[in-house]
Amino acid sequence: MNKYMVVAVVLLTGLLVAGPVGAEEEGEWIQLFNGEDIDDWTPKFRGEEAGVNYKNTCRVEDGLLRVCYDEYEEFDARFGHLFHNDTFSHYRLRVEYRFVGEQTPEGPDWAFRNNGLMLHGQTPESMQLQQQFPVSIEAQLLGGDGEEDRPNLAVCTPGTHVVIGGELYMGHCTGPEVERTFHGDDWVTVEVEVRGGEVIRHIHDGDVVMEYENPQLAPDDRFGGPLTEERDGEVLLEEGTISIQAESHPTDFRTIEIMILEP
Repeated sequence: MNKYMVVAVVLLTGLLVAGPVGAEEEGEWIQLFNGEDIDDWTPKFRGEEAGVNYKNTCRVEDGLLRVCYDEYEEFDARFGHLFHNDTFSHYRLRVEYRFVGEQTPEGPDWAFRNNGLMLHGQTPESMQLQQQFPVSIEAQLLGGDGEEDRPNLAVCTPGTHVVIGGELYMGHCTGPEVERTFHGDDWVTVEVEVRGGEVIRHIHDGDVVMEYENPQLAPDDRFGGPLTEERDGEVLLEEGTISIQAESHPTDFRTIEIMILEP
């Protein structure tokens, strides 16, 4: 039992009974980002071992957790992720973020104002050296370009599948059902409710904009397959790591907090 599960036993007051956005009654918000350092987090960049913060990309400045590219001359496909060191199963995650500045030279077009909350992920130590993304379920964070719609909070599935509307979704990104685009550098707050291997909900402003079930490994995937073999064919994902992305566009995070939910 990790420290967050212990806190949950003390703080939780009851099961969620009022619908998917009523988890506020269950417990207290716990800060995953302390506003001072990233000692509780581990970076993993393509081409580097876990723990190497390539070009000081992930740092804390002015109380913000920042994904920065001021030390880069070019991106060179150095996709990265910053993993919290604990694993989680049933929880509500709340994040306040904004996109800032210009995209790093040679960053892919799709990564413009693009970040993500990687849920039920593998550990950074288990990733292969040249692996770009952890096997996980992503609640995608997208910012607009000031003109075109780029709906926020889609689901993406690197090395995984989910069930949407009763059918297994085997594509890469889809949704959200409720489309909202956020332009500019304003702060945006989103939440994700994760119920183990049962259901995951993406929430903005009290509305569930994306919902899906049975997060699972993709046995035929290059990276999901080996993890499936390690689990003797068991594919259902009921817990895992939480990470944020470094995909070539500078991003600030002001708060990253979690509320542990009772199974």
